[in-house]
Amino acid sequence: MGKIKSSEELMDHISNMNSDNSVFQFSIPGKGKFTLVLQEEDKQTIKSEAEENTELERMLKESQEQYENGRGMSSEELIKSMSKKDFI
Repeated sequence: MGKIKSSEELMDHISNMNSDNSVFQFSIPGKGKFTLVLQEEDKQTIKSEAEENTELERMLKESQEQYENGRGMSSEELIKSMSKKDFI
């Protein structure tokens, strides 16, 4: 466990974190012990995924058309429409 004595030192540790080095345990005198966990952002958007996958793009367009034509349902409506038999 590392001791952090300045904000610059903490920022140095944060900037060196990556998927292989994603957990850092440290203490700050007078404050306590901390565990910092890096959770990488997913940089890919739905749009970019659809552009890469023509089948996904088709499904999204079809779903959007159905919603615009009133053929969609809310999550609440979906849940109410289900019964125990649907999960057997």
